[in-house]
Amino acid sequence: MKNSTSALTSFHSYQERDIASIFDLIQNKDNSNILYQLPTGGGKTVVFSEIARRFIEQYGKTVTILTHRKELCKQTSKTLKNLGVQNRIINSGSGNFKPDCKCYVAMVETLRNRIKAKKITTKEVGLLIIDEAHHNSFRKLLANFKNAFVIGFTATPFSSDVSKPMNRNYDLLLTGESIGTLVDDGFLAKPKSFVYEVELNSLKTGIHGDYTVSSSNELYGAPAMLELLLKAYNENAKGKKTLIFNNGIAVSQQVEAVFKTAGIAIRHLDNKTSDEERKEILKWFRKTKDAVFTSVSILTTGFDEPTVQHVILNRATTSITLYHQMIGRGARKLSSKKTFGITDLGNNIQRFGEWQEPVDWKFGFENPEAFAKQMSYQCTGNSSVQSHAISAELRAQFPNTLEMAFDIESAYQEAIDTDKKPKTVIQQSIRQQAKMCMDNAETLSQAVALAEALAPEIEWRVKQYVKCLDHASKSYKDWLIEDYQNRLKGLIIKLFPKIHAS
Repeated sequence: MKNSTSALTSFHSYQERDIASIFDLIQNKDNSNILYQLPTGGGKTVVFSEIARRFIEQYGKTVTILTHRKELCKQTSKTLKNLGVQNRIINSGSGNFKPDCKCYVAMVETLRNRIKAKKITTKEVGLLIIDEAHHNSFRKLLANFKNAFVIGFTATPFSSDVSKPMNRNYDLLLTGESIGTLVDDGFLAKPKSFVYEVELNSLKTGIHGDYTVSSSNELYGAPAMLELLLKAYNENAKGKKTLIFNNGIAVSQQVEAVFKTAGIAIRHLDNKTSDEERKEILKWFRKTKDAVFTSVSILTTGFDEPTVQHVILNRATTSITLYHQMIGRGARKLSSKKTFGITDLGNNIQRFGEWQEPVDWKFGFENPEAFAKQMSYQCTGNSSVQSHAISAELRAQFPNTLEMAFDIESAYQEAIDTDKKPKTVIQQSIRQQAKMCMDNAETLSQAVALAEALAPEIEWRVKQYVKCLDHASKSYKDWLIEDYQNRLKGLIIKLFPKIHAS
């Protein structure tokens, strides 16, 4: 039976249906990991918050909800509170779960660090809920919840990395109401699309399948493309609250400059913006009637501003997940907002179809490789990484290592998506290569020699990283190569005696 607080909460018919379906699986004690799909704006947070409430009420066990952004933590905590669920947000100083609180909300990295520090144990958790489950960052924590029922929630149940399909971590997919039905039934705003065909031959694809930041910057930073963007805005979105999505920080900053020169109220935001400035910019956007917001992919999730009237895709993407997440930012419906606009400057609608058209997510979940090809996830064209190959001679020096590659661009994108500092990509890369060297050496001197042999691979990785940064100078790149090599050797010297002590 619902408590009085929840009884006053109104759920849409499709939400009630899906909550009941998911809870039936929990009650049947099926140990399968479930993935639940519901379009952006359909109310995923309300759905999983109510499931958490019922679970605590019926089983009395602890529920943990994982997110990948601070904004999502706060939004989730507020929704739980509105449903009468006492909850706490786990921070860097949090201790173990307490008997007086059965619901916790945490960012992935924060919880991971508390577990590694042995400040939190997870054996008593009965239900693990993962928000925005298509992000790969959650995979690293699943092994810590062996006693928990796991439910992932996402609008797009398709991994951003086709080599890491979601059916590796989830056993079945439940799909909620489609975008088209939610639009027809009046739950989401009706979209109107404006398409400008753009020549994309100069774009290159990275190892993870999407277009590289560097080639996108070159195309979309060209004067002709900036002029086309301004023209498209004036034709379709002038005077409307607008989000502009770009692939690179450099282009987003150029967009800000061009629009300011044209007398348009605009602000730029990226993952390097301080928390204080970020709050100020977001507040400005909410309060300014005809505000324009230009950014990279950091506003695709964890950003809920229903007053957005127009979305401009000033980029091309090969990811159907990113495509849906970007457009979904404008789909919230208000009494004063029945429709919203989409301007496509990347041939994305041609690639994926109209946003409101049905997508066979179950086929994608069960057949990720076939779905990826069907959705043009792997695009033909000149790849910036196809020419890079580790030589047979270098591979031969690492017989105990199965995978020597490291996807810099993918790691950089994940860092942006999860609000990490870009330098964590270099740290991850150094740790991987240090392990390679120690796994294939019997003595410290041999391990250091292997690190020196990796010089060409280090140089290539640093070049890829610098491209992601947009504005890095040649002197910075040269310094970073030298610093990387020194840190790699230093890490090996520090860890080798400990690892080989036995």
